Amino acid sequence: MKTAIMTDTNSGITLKKGEEDGIFVLPMPVIIDDKDYLEGIDVTHSDLYEAMRKGLDIHSSQPAIGAVSEMWDKILKQGYDELVYIPMSSGLSGSCATAMAFSKNYNGKVQVADNHRISLSLYESVYDAKAYADSGLSAKEIKEKLEKNAYNASIYITVNSLEYLKKSGRVTSAGAAIATVINLKPVLTIQGEKLDAFAKVRGINNAKQKMVEALTKDLETRFKSYPKEKLSIGTAGTFEKSEDADAWLDMINDAFPEYDSYYLPLSCSIACHVGIDSIGTAIVVKDR
Repeated sequence: MKTAIMTDTNSGITLKKGEEDGIFVLPMPVIIDDKDYLEGIDVTHSDLYEAMRKGLDIHSSQPAIGAVSEMWDKILKQGYDELVYIPMSSGLSGSCATAMAFSKNYNGKVQVADNHRISLSLYESVYDAKAYADSGLSAKEIKEKLEKNAYNASIYITVNSLEYLKKSGRVTSAGAAIATVINLKPVLTIQGEKLDAFAKVRGINNAKQKMVEALTKDLETRFKSYPKEKLSIGTAGTFEKSEDADAWLDMINDAFPEYDSYYLPLSCSIACHVGIDSIGTAIVVKDR
């Protein structure tokens, strides 16, 4: 059986990188002033950040099921017997459940993995899945392994501004106003399905330090039994300046020199919710 691996741009995998690595990547939609765009096709991070600076109305959106199924059909016509689709967590979007329901029309040829991940953690899942496929596992076996390992990851993120979390209803207008006045930065976490509060600190530098401390504690407790070569520590963000991304990666590298860390821009779809200059990091158990 020849099995294809498919994900979306919320994995941090660009269309170009996916093509280079033999991974099919669905561009996620972004809506700017009621006009639809697709990440990596007709909207870039720079375009999105410019729209944010102008105060334009910005939203993320689920991919149309027609676009998803059309991509499935194209993949299966390219000589693949089956495919595994790994979208963002069902706890963060309804697109996973929609895809799962529609996949029943494909008589088992399409397996949708509810991996409960996004961004850095989803990135690692996709490359695990590619390794599984290359080793000869079936789509059903890959889905089962991904879902079994789904919760072996921790994500931490802090936002520079609460404006977009306020728009999405995750924080009240009054709460956002008070936090802005006193320079309060929320540190949020994803320990599985959903985004939850983790800590509140004064200033972005303290928020960075809090995330480093959280990773350190995770390594000493939750992930203590895993060998270093099975653990990945990544960084992410919505930085406009490359030097800011470099500085964040340097801070993580200095804190955890024994790990080969990397940086991924958060997808445009995620940026719609967290705004510019948000900062993230994750520790993920790899199965490859």
